[in-house]
Amino acid sequence: NVAILELGCGTGSNFEFFPQGSKLVCVDPNPHFESYLTRSKAQNKHLTFQRFLVAKGEDLSQVDSGSVDAVVCTLVLCTVTDTDKVLKEILRVLRPGGIFYFMEHVVGDKTSWMRVVQYVIQPVWRYFGDGCDLNRATWENLDKAGFSELNLRHVMTNLNMAVVRPHIVGYAVK
Repeated sequence: NVAILELGCGTGSNFEFFPQGSKLVCVDPNPHFESYLTRSKAQNKHLTFQRFLVAKGEDLSQVDSGSVDAVVCTLVLCTVTDTDKVLKEILRVLRPGGIFYFMEHVVGDKTSWMRVVQYVIQPVWRYFGDGCDLNRATWENLDKAGFSELNLRHVMTNLNMAVVRPHIVGYAVK
């Protein structure tokens, strides 16, 4: 019975990957996602859904300190206002030894043309991408966040849009 908080749960596309019997708290700043979660809940009977919270990652005050075993966050940190504050909140809600699992698109390598393109199109991308920032070096925030262990790797995905191909995937332990 793993207690999981999914930050930026969206419509629940990660639910099928969570372990049998997991207790799930879903967090998203968009209140309209709750209605879409109904279908995902019905398709994922192996989970116990505890609650849906309308909240931003910078303020998880509705979640008790040290109350979850794992936090899952996929393609969310690109849109938050304050990455460091979100990571601080994640550390707060995790139990000692709890794990933060993440996958995020990030800024391209300093010597790549992709990075130049990311910076050039950023203003338009942010507008049409609901606040998404192409230019974040999220691994730097993770490195200084205070986790006892950080395991990540840089990968290039096969996405059609080249500007979001650079990703980091990994986990961090409280």
